[in-house]
Amino acid sequence: MSCAICEKRKEKRFCPAVHGRICPQCCGEQREVTLDCRSDCVYLQQAREHEKPRSLTDMNPADLFVQVEVEDQFLYQHEHLIMGLTYALSKSVRADHGLKDADLIAAVTSLTKTWETLVNSGLHYENPIASAPLQAVAAEVQNMIKEYREAEQKHVGYAQLRDSEVLRALVFLVRMAHGRSSGRPKSRAFVDFLIAQFPEKPSGIAAPEEVGSRMITP
Repeated sequence: MSCAICEKRKEKRFCPAVHGRICPQCCGEQREVTLDCRSDCVYLQQAREHEKPRSLTDMNPADLFVQVEVEDQFLYQHEHLIMGLTYALSKSVRADHGLKDADLIAAVTSLTKTWETLVNSGLHYENPIASAPLQAVAAEVQNMIKEYREAEQKHVGYAQLRDSEVLRALVFLVRMAHGRSSGRPKSRAFVDFLIAQFPEKPSGIAAPEEVGSRMITP
């Protein structure tokens, strides 16, 4: 039997994406490029285990907002915020199973540009987001920021979170997403990380005593 994709080489493995058997070469070349690979595919999982992580230094600096410094101390001091933002993304991917890494990166990047404009100029200019699915992701993240500030207001009497801190947290989120993704067009490596990292629960904003040492790193 020949491969269901190239129809030339001999098939050797079952591909859930095409519901047929394909050759290893097509699997390697088309994985997460033209194929919508299922997260439970054993060959995808094996590839991720042996795949070298992407280096942020090899990516476009503009995509990573290199002009914004995010220190380790900031991450530890704002662990609740980072977890809340990441949980907001996990809620989005659970609500829309069609989302890919590229969609999340696009939505968070757009949000980050909006907050960067606010921090640098004081202008509330929302960077346009084209598609409804990406708008939903951005809205989930924005709502989490709103809830975070409301929680601060309730516990300490006023909102401590500054716009510049939101910006740095979003920049960290962008960098983490790029680092966790394979970079292929249909990659869902970051999506799968989010689902595994955050089991479903009522709120992404946990009280200090409910949070252990779960620092998320790119």
